Amino acid sequence: MEFFEKFVDAVKFVFTFKAYVMLPIIILVFGLIIRIKIKDAFFSALKLGVGFAGIFFVFKFFVENIGPALEKIISLRGLDFPVLDVGWPPLAAITWASVIAPLTIPLFLLINIIMIATKTTRTINIDIWNYWHFALIGAMIQKASSSLALGLIATVLIGVYCIKLSDWTAPFVKRECSIEGTTISPLSVVGLLPFAVLMNNIIDKIPGLRKINFNAEQKESKFELFSEPMIIGGIVGVLLGVIAGYDIKKILELAINIAAVMFIIPYFGSLLGKGIEPVSLKLKETIKKIFPDRDDLVIAIDAPVIMKNKSVIVTGLILMPIAIGIAFILPGNKTIPLGDLPNLIGVMSVIVLFSKSNVFIGVLIGIQIVITYLLIATHFAPLYTELSKQVGVVYSSSYSGNITAFTDGGNQVRFWIYYIFKGNIIALIAIPVVLALFYLTWRNYKKEISQSNEN
Repeated sequence: MEFFEKFVDAVKFVFTFKAYVMLPIIILVFGLIIRIKIKDAFFSALKLGVGFAGIFFVFKFFVENIGPALEKIISLRGLDFPVLDVGWPPLAAITWASVIAPLTIPLFLLINIIMIATKTTRTINIDIWNYWHFALIGAMIQKASSSLALGLIATVLIGVYCIKLSDWTAPFVKRECSIEGTTISPLSVVGLLPFAVLMNNIIDKIPGLRKINFNAEQKESKFELFSEPMIIGGIVGVLLGVIAGYDIKKILELAINIAAVMFIIPYFGSLLGKGIEPVSLKLKETIKKIFPDRDDLVIAIDAPVIMKNKSVIVTGLILMPIAIGIAFILPGNKTIPLGDLPNLIGVMSVIVLFSKSNVFIGVLIGIQIVITYLLIATHFAPLYTELSKQVGVVYSSSYSGNITAFTDGGNQVRFWIYYIFKGNIIALIAIPVVLALFYLTWRNYKKEISQSNEN
């Protein structure tokens, strides 16, 4: 028992480090294990750290600029939204403070190794920081059922679901971002792939919609002016400033600040790609020597690595004001996206890549996703608040109401699995539907692999 307590304390200490500090350390150690030159491993790790730190700082700057505008809009119109969107950090803190989280790390690493050995996955998930995406559902189930065993089963279930979708995401990352040996890890991102596959198949059968193509990556397009993230950022800034009743000086400042954020993000995304690619290629080379038939392995990492794709940035940015507008009018919603608003870029990324970088399709699918985010995030707010108080998470000394997180707190897969374990009949009926979507996703993956090999 004493050993376990020390292990839990050690894990909690490790996760006091920021993700952009911990991940480079993991990559550096991993790179040295697979015998990358010390200098190359160091530079890869440093590029990852700088890239992630840049994304974190830019998003923080974005929230600091857009937050006052949203507060002014709410104040001017006398709106009542009693649930505060504090973003994902408190949810991560809730998770790492639970007894489930320390068990998740060795458990999921073991599962990952077994799946690789049995050829049931091609993904090596080294994104240990984001294991909290799996463990959160375990903490929620444990709270609801008072059962550690059920919490661990839920954690394993969602982890295996996620790693298979990481497998099936890899060819689209390669196709749209030209990054070898890499896929995406978080549940909040790859978990939406089956829905993207379904919606793309439906849209392909609608003559008018299937012909509309706005790809921000393409040159000399009739949408070229709006393919630059900073242009869209400036427009969004002006619109929000006007609605908030800002004077011309503040409107222009907000527009330039958001434009700057959107201009910088692709640079940091590109830096992340440059950092992880050497490690991925060396891994494939090493694995091929040990297992000649396993040169298809990929490394799973967080979504910012694909933010070099302009369509990903533009889609997320267009959805931001749309999400705010939907929040104002959606019946049953009690929160306004704020802390998690920039996450729309990340969570929509795989959907955009699967849709061949078509911003129009990404936005069309994204609107439906935003609606579910708002309703689920509102629904789970009392539970998140109670869990946060239990572990002593302090998010504001001047606020005592309910908290939530717009995207991570409103995750659809986590919502579904939570109610499966609660015995909800609708959640249970949905199982064969999800399995059918899983099969459809696998079919599309095989099709993409086949086409890639032909080229």
